[in-house]
Amino acid sequence: MDITLLHIVMLVVTGFLAGIINTLAGGGSNLTLPALMVMGMPAEVANATNRVGVVVQGLTGLIGFKRHGKLDSTDTGPIMVPTIIGGLLGAVGAAYAPSDWIKPLLLGTMLTMALVILLKPSVIAPSLGTEPRKVRDTPSSWWGLGIAGFYGGFVQAGVGFVLIAALAGTLRYDLVKANALKMLCTLVFTAVALGIFIFEGLVLWAPGLILAAGTMVGSHIAVKFAISAKPETLKWFLFVMTLFGSVAAMLM
Repeated sequence: MDITLLHIVMLVVTGFLAGIINTLAGGGSNLTLPALMVMGMPAEVANATNRVGVVVQGLTGLIGFKRHGKLDSTDTGPIMVPTIIGGLLGAVGAAYAPSDWIKPLLLGTMLTMALVILLKPSVIAPSLGTEPRKVRDTPSSWWGLGIAGFYGGFVQAGVGFVLIAALAGTLRYDLVKANALKMLCTLVFTAVALGIFIFEGLVLWAPGLILAAGTMVGSHIAVKFAISAKPETLKWFLFVMTLFGSVAAMLM
């Protein structure tokens, strides 16, 4: 694939914005997937290539949250097990499923999250001081995390919203810690998915790495904002991003 200067600028800018959006909420792939497809990639190749940037962005965000003491590692093992299983199944499904399944799945997820935040915001924004629950004491969290992993392995775009719903809604983490754990979950199951896509020969490395450079910078900046922002600000940013994701899904 020939990559022009315009392509490089487009990938870096959309990657930068996606890095910010994904670190604070989710839905950044609604920018990066169309950017990759504009270059002439089939949907399944764009979906696979996009994971390179997501992995780099996830690693950058995770390091930032951990440096600021916002990564709660007391229950990460039980959180990761259903997420990884779901991500593996989702990636296998994405490698063989028709690409026209992506749009309705993405749109349904975005609209559901927008309604939840608007009608029952306490689900994704626990009050300050709420004690997080353990996975072993919350059986429903296995389903929530497994579904989030499957969705992320399958389509990626908007998975941050599904993970926040599981981590903040089911396990009652505050939005900053939920975002930190979301980055960890996303990094792990996306790495699993990326491995499958590499095996299937679906990843184009040059545009993927250019995109990753932008997401890395965006994620680094977003972590600093997340640490200092008020919970109410993060909640409304999350709501605006779900609306953006809904519109993007309809236009895809």
